Amino acid sequence: MQNANNNIKTIELLAPAKDLACGIAAINHGADAVYIGAAKFGARHSAGNSVEDIAMLCEYAHKFGAKVHVTVNTIIYENELEDMLQLICELEKANVDALLIQDMGLLKACKEQLHTKMSLHASTQCDSRTIEKVRWLASLGFERVVLARELSVKEIANIHKAVPEVELEAFVHGALCVSYSGICYASQYCLTVQQIVDRVHNSAEWHST
Repeated sequence: MQNANNNIKTIELLAPAKDLACGIAAINHGADAVYIGAAKFGARHSAGNSVEDIAMLCEYAHKFGAKVHVTVNTIIYENELEDMLQLICELEKANVDALLIQDMGLLKACKEQLHTKMSLHASTQCDSRTIEKVRWLASLGFERVVLARELSVKEIANIHKAVPEVELEAFVHGALCVSYSGICYASQYCLTVQQIVDRVHNSAEWHST
């Protein structure tokens, strides 16, 4: 892969980590980076981890040149914002490398209020399927966009060709939703609106894996 300056860039192998043990195992087996959920504000409600465990994972990962990304990719209500910003400050102190975000208000707060040095990635929950969407997200300040899982290799290549300056991340293994990524209609049918905000429901993926 080449960037806009024609410099060769290697593909990063990024692995999910349900917890500290899984993250260490992924790094031991060659992952360049792992992504993990914090105790709250992650779309995967059952995959939350303490800041202390995340800090331990960062310390371990950085010994081997690996990175740790943390998902804070739910929609944030106003009464949750203070807790969310406190969590982000704690994650920065833990030396987290990147945050995966869905909420545009949170993106703005990270950049303008907290002035975070962590890399900011647009979560797959943003439902990024087009060149225009990726270009817009980049204009807001996202350094990387996690593409919708449904895209073909050709569609990914076309997006990269159109916006080569934006880092793209794509899933190559795992469950597919019956809806488009980030548009959780199956979960919405099964759960309340607040539960959709809090977590993604596995029923959306049961019959499509």
